[in-house]
Amino acid sequence: MPRKRWKELSGRQQAAIVVAVVVQELLSAAALLDLRYRPSAQIRGSKKLWAAAAFVNFVGPLAYFTVGRRRGVPRS
Repeated sequence: MPRKRWKELSGRQQAAIVVAVVVQELLSAAALLDLRYRPSAQIRGSKKLWAAAAFVNFVGPLAYFTVGRRRGVPRS
């Protein structure tokens, strides 16, 4: 099955793709900003590893927010 070009997609399909891209970018930006300002003691693992993971579609940023941050440690 040949791939469709952008113009061949319906308006609803185009909108869904745009929304998915925006959500992905916002998640990545939020994860990277949180990593930048959160002390290393409040992060499980390496900041560099989590920064790289933030660029993996949806999975990386969501994993960081659910697994990568330590809970119950106050921010300073």
